[in-house]
Amino acid sequence: MGGASPCASCKLLRRRCAKDCIFAPYFPSDDPHKFAIVHKVFGASNVSKMLQEIPVQQRADAVSSLVYEANARVRDPVYGCVGAISFLQNQVSQLQMQLAVAQAEILCIQMQQDPAATGPTHLQLDQHQQLDVVHHSNLDAMDSKSLLLASTYLNFAASGGNGGVMIQDPLKREYLWT
Repeated sequence: MGGASPCASCKLLRRRCAKDCIFAPYFPSDDPHKFAIVHKVFGASNVSKMLQEIPVQQRADAVSSLVYEANARVRDPVYGCVGAISFLQNQVSQLQMQLAVAQAEILCIQMQQDPAATGPTHLQLDQHQQLDVVHHSNLDAMDSKSLLLASTYLNFAASGGNGGVMIQDPLKREYLWT
């Protein structure tokens, strides 16, 4: 920066901040922790090289990504961002399964409460389970599309929401290395 206050990088590295300091626009002196964590994980020299190779208009985004990855690495030294992403993907999968189960239950309740019901029909969940669903003679109330939708929801819920494939928690080491 060259002015009265050196950037966070130059402060931490205890050097004079030049007018053309590559760190100055992205690591202001009022936020020294931002550079400290990036320096700890990646090293000042590596960050400098990365920033020099990136076009000027993309450097702010790159610094933001470096700060995010550095924070993730400090929190989880083994998995970093991948651990956070895997955790969130697992959570989304579980919520999708819960939503499918809830939608199937709502559909079953609606079908049971329809007074036009004449008798049960079976939806095949898998090789060992069947669910009794009320058969409707009135196709306006329950058409084949709704029945297919119910079957899809129930198959999704019965298989664990992943086509029968269990998701292993990537954060547990015993699953990764066995």
